[in-house]
Amino acid sequence: MRHTRHDSCENLYCDSLAKRGNKGYTAAMNTEQIKAIQKKIGTEPDGFWGPKSIRAVQSYLRGMMPDSNPWPDTSQEALTKFYGKAGDESRLVKMPVPAGVVVLYEGQNVTNIRCNERVADSLSRILVAVSKVAPLILREYAGVYNNRPMRGGSLPSLHARGAAIDLAPETNGNHAAWPIASDMPLEVMECFAREGWKSAGAFWGRDSMHHEATR
Repeated sequence: MRHTRHDSCENLYCDSLAKRGNKGYTAAMNTEQIKAIQKKIGTEPDGFWGPKSIRAVQSYLRGMMPDSNPWPDTSQEALTKFYGKAGDESRLVKMPVPAGVVVLYEGQNVTNIRCNERVADSLSRILVAVSKVAPLILREYAGVYNNRPMRGGSLPSLHARGAAIDLAPETNGNHAAWPIASDMPLEVMECFAREGWKSAGAFWGRDSMHHEATR
């Protein structure tokens, strides 16, 4: 899907989007983009993304999270107690996409998102926040509820409980390191962090399309 620039979009993110239609384009952030992230998270802006930067971005995002994080830990027991059993569709609601927010799935307008009832209000606020800092990324929405196991594993994915969302999967793949080989904006991760959600790119270094409501 080809994108054009948007006046309210952050410049580095827009530059990345403008390249997506080019043959051979990869999602790797360039050195200046990595330096900008490093400067923002308070570590040495040397353009090298290693252990220091990883610790810094996790600390930076955790510092934005609510003092009393409302979400469960990632144990199956805690997830089931809070969200219900994986695949239990009685715990799902149709969350209306907030007014003025454009969300597209494969080019088609999305008016409702099926998600766990416990995350609906939070996710609605996140969509509004993301629409203000990186609106075009919501045009690469890739789903919330999907009753499946984690990739490469047997335990249920957070998607099987409707408590995770994927955005921009084409340039933020499961095995693509962030930010070296993917382009999920830090500003989007900030929107999730303010609601206590964890962004995979920052917290496990890959799969940066994925954001989940766990502590």
